[in-house]
Amino acid sequence: MTGVRSHSDTSRLDVRPLTEDEIPDWIRALNTGFLRSPAVSAAEIAQRGSNLVLARTLGAFDGGRCVGTFRSFDQELTAVGGAPVPADAVSNVTVTSTHRRRGLLTRMMAQDLAAAKERGDVVATLVAAEYPIYGRYGFGPATWATEWTIDVPRAGLDPRRAGPADGGRIDLVDGDDVREIGPELHERLRRVQPGAIDRSERWWQVNTGVIRQDRFPWTEPFYAVYRGADGVVEGLAAYVCDDVWGDAKQPLNTATVKNLIAVTPAAERELWLHLCSIDWVTKVKSGFRAPDDLLPLFLPDPRAAVVSTHADWLWVRLLDAARALEARTYEGTGTLVLEIVDRAGLTGGRLRLEASPEGGSCAPTAESADLTLDAAELATLWLGGESAVRLAALGRIQEERAGAAQAADALLRTSRRPWCPDLF
Repeated sequence: MTGVRSHSDTSRLDVRPLTEDEIPDWIRALNTGFLRSPAVSAAEIAQRGSNLVLARTLGAFDGGRCVGTFRSFDQELTAVGGAPVPADAVSNVTVTSTHRRRGLLTRMMAQDLAAAKERGDVVATLVAAEYPIYGRYGFGPATWATEWTIDVPRAGLDPRRAGPADGGRIDLVDGDDVREIGPELHERLRRVQPGAIDRSERWWQVNTGVIRQDRFPWTEPFYAVYRGADGVVEGLAAYVCDDVWGDAKQPLNTATVKNLIAVTPAAERELWLHLCSIDWVTKVKSGFRAPDDLLPLFLPDPRAAVVSTHADWLWVRLLDAARALEARTYEGTGTLVLEIVDRAGLTGGRLRLEASPEGGSCAPTAESADLTLDAAELATLWLGGESAVRLAALGRIQEERAGAAQAADALLRTSRRPWCPDLF
């Protein structure tokens, strides 16, 4: 019928960077995609608009109305061994429900990743709201997150414990102190923590309440700092407490950790024990930690810490596999020839990796491949948290030489799991 546009018609759909005037419509589409009220306030426009790089903020438009959102920004991701790797951080991805299955996310993703590759970014990163979406774009889950709920009375801690017995001390501080000491502490952490990302000045302002986000009510946290015997700050925890009482006027409060970082096991231990020793607190929710976090074993009864959440967290997309493999160090010494399949054509091909604890060199080769794998599977292995033997058993990578997956694990896997403390 003349003049009637079918549901599958994409002729009017345009994907392009935002202009200043389109920010309110883009925010409305973002809120719609995340099932929040589509109403947009002046405060929200000011808050979000000030944080957008328009050239890297994409909108999908149908007849002038924004129906899809996508943005990226500069990030540094810590590789195994501590080297910072330039990353294209992807966030605020939505497609309005009326415009699904029309290729809009594919177009936005392709445009952004091509620009990131041209800029020289080594990887792209994101935290996925849904698992099945991003593998088809070459992303693989590279870090996982676990949350524990601690039953404090069961933990077996000595109620007479007064504080650290190692010469250190715990102090409560305020947001001004956190903005002063937190950035340097976090930099020390991310230099040694594979999977950690950088934090901007804005991050510290948002997370200490200087910048208030219109849609998210602010509750001032408690901030606890651990100082070693020499007075140097080695750990920081931010947490909030609820106000719950039992029938017999018994306090049953929960302390929920918003963020806890530490650069020594002693600092980590003392901060957790502090949280479990607060009067009236009967439960502690840990927030998202690495799956092999030390937390449960700090408690006399580790069973008091019950896993309440375990899920994929940081997803990585390799944009330059050779540079990514050269950026990290390795726990063993050896060579590995990888046939990398990348349907998007960003980083495929056959590479020979020569690896050692000092680092690696990686170059194209005509030698026979040891392993054939998709770029997404290599991204999953890159930070050291996954096993090539497991992926081979699942049929997700192909051994071209017997024992190659086990040899890959000897090179690529790390003694501790990678961890990303942050959501973005």
